Amino acid sequence: MVLLSHPTGNANMAAVAAALDQEQLLAACFTCIHWNPDSPWSRLVPASLRRTLERRARVQLPDQKIHTRPARELVRNLLLRAGKKHLTTGERRAFSTDAVYRDLDRHVARHLADFPALRAVYAYEDGALEQFRAARERGLRRIYDLPIGYWRASRAIASEEAARRPEWADTLKALTDSAEKCARKDEELSLADTVLVPSSFVRRTLDQFPGSTGQIIVAPFGVPSKIAAPRPLTDGSLPLRVLFVGGLSQRKGVADLLEAVESLGSAATLTLIGRKPTDACASLNAACARHRWLPSLAHDEVLARMRAHDVFVFPSLFEGLALVLGEALSQGLPLITTPNSGGEDILRDGTDSFLVPIRAPQAIAEKLLVLHRDRERLKAMSDAALEGAERLSWSAYQRRVTAAVRATLGTQ
Repeated sequence: MVLLSHPTGNANMAAVAAALDQEQLLAACFTCIHWNPDSPWSRLVPASLRRTLERRARVQLPDQKIHTRPARELVRNLLLRAGKKHLTTGERRAFSTDAVYRDLDRHVARHLADFPALRAVYAYEDGALEQFRAARERGLRRIYDLPIGYWRASRAIASEEAARRPEWADTLKALTDSAEKCARKDEELSLADTVLVPSSFVRRTLDQFPGSTGQIIVAPFGVPSKIAAPRPLTDGSLPLRVLFVGGLSQRKGVADLLEAVESLGSAATLTLIGRKPTDACASLNAACARHRWLPSLAHDEVLARMRAHDVFVFPSLFEGLALVLGEALSQGLPLITTPNSGGEDILRDGTDSFLVPIRAPQAIAEKLLVLHRDRERLKAMSDAALEGAERLSWSAYQRRVTAAVRATLGTQ
C-alpha cells in the first residue's frame, strides 16, 4: 500500500521500513545500496570499504521488497575514499549527495506504475519532489518525512551566526543552498498530505513556511536497544571528561562548546568525534589540534567512547532531533544541550540533562562546573539518563509513524 524511499537507509528510515512491513503496509522500499554482510561476496570487499557499506545493512526486509539503484552512490563513496571530495561537492556535481537524492527520486517516480495496488508514497526531504508530483497525478497520498528544521529558519540562524562568528562562516552549509534547491523543498512541503517531524522544535520552524502543509505529526526517534550498565561515582579531583559527537560545524554550536570548555582550564578535557565540513576554517583546525579529535569511528566505538566520558555537550543551533542525544542517554551520559537540538521532547531538564539557550558558552561552562564539583549529582544524572533511555524505544517511534500512515490512508 505504501512505497518508501530513502537514498542511504538511515536508522530512522530502517525503523519505518520494518514497522510498515510488519503491519503489512509496505509495497516496496527503494534505496541506493543494500548491503548484506552475510553474502559470500562481502568477503571480497576491502575491510575499510566493508565498514562503510555495513551502515547500509540497517534495512531488514525480504529481498523482493528492496529495490536498489547503487551506481551513483557507489561512485560517490569511491571518490570520497580516493580523496576526490571536490568531485562530490556542490549541488550540480554528478556524484554529489544532492545528485544522488535527485536521481533516486526520479527513479522512484518512473516506477510508481509497477505497483498497481499502491495508495501512498513516503519520502524524505530533498528526495521527494518527482515522486510526489507523479503520485499526485495518480491520486496517491504523499507522506513527507522532514528530519531537520525548515530551511528558512535554518538560513536565518546561519546568517545571524555568520555575522556573530565570521571566522566560522565557512562551516555553515545552510548559506550555500541554491534558490532552486530551496524551491524544491517548498514544493515538496506543499505537496505533502502528512508531514512527519522528529521534534517540537522542527514543528515550530514550519511556522515560517509561507504555504500550507498537511497534518504535522511529531514522532521522536528511538535510542539503541542496548542500555549500558550504571556508572560508578567518579573522582572529583580529576578533570571532567567532556564529549561531543557530530559534524564539526557552527550549526552544531562547536565554537560555543570550545569557548565554554577552554574557559574551565584544567577542570575539563574535551574529545571531539566528527568530520570537519571544511579545511578552510582556521579556528576549527586549531581546536582540533588543541583537543583530542577523532574524525570518524564505527558506531559501536562511538558508544564505547561515550561510556569513557562523563558528560555529553551538544549545543546545536539548528537540528531535527539528533540521534546522538538518545545514544548518549543510553550510555549513561548526562547531556548539556539546547532546545534547538530537538532534545526537549526526550530529555528532562535538571534530571538527566541541562537545557541551555543557544549561543550561551557561559551557561554551558556553568553547568559543566556544577557536574565537575558535585560528582554525586553527576552520578544521579547518569542514572537518570539510563532510566530515561529505557522509555525511548524505537518501537514507540514506529507506533507513532504507523498510526500517522494509517490516518493518511484512512484505514484507522
